[in-house]
Amino acid sequence: MGDLLAQLEAPTHLKNAEMTETLGRELADQLPFDHVLALSGDLGSGKTTFVRGLASGLEIRQGIHSPTYNIFSIYFGGRQLLYMDAYRLRSTDDLDALDIDSLLTSPFLWVIEWPEMIADAIPDDATRLRLWIEGGHHFIQRIA
Repeated sequence: MGDLLAQLEAPTHLKNAEMTETLGRELADQLPFDHVLALSGDLGSGKTTFVRGLASGLEIRQGIHSPTYNIFSIYFGGRQLLYMDAYRLRSTDDLDALDIDSLLTSPFLWVIEWPEMIADAIPDDATRLRLWIEGGHHFIQRIA
């Protein structure tokens, strides 16, 4: 995958929300079609801001909101974005009950917040990113 993902192998300081969105927008072009992005991070670490940038890069014009209460939301643009918050899922059985595969339309990007809740269902080739706050500063890093 692209140079930007290689850069994210080291922790990257996100100085503000605009930088977080810009990074998401730029990364959208580098992620392959029909791909899963596992996005870990505590509350307030910038996950939804990052996904807003991804959506912009995917030419999605709808407002992007955290899918916490819906579990997932689907957006359409240059490619389909399925944005999921897996926090309330307790197993892959819960995920299977949602029948996500029947909702995905190629080309898609499936972004999963709290992927550790359904770790067994995350494909091996998924891109994994972690966002965090340390000393009042926001960071992002690609994880293996």
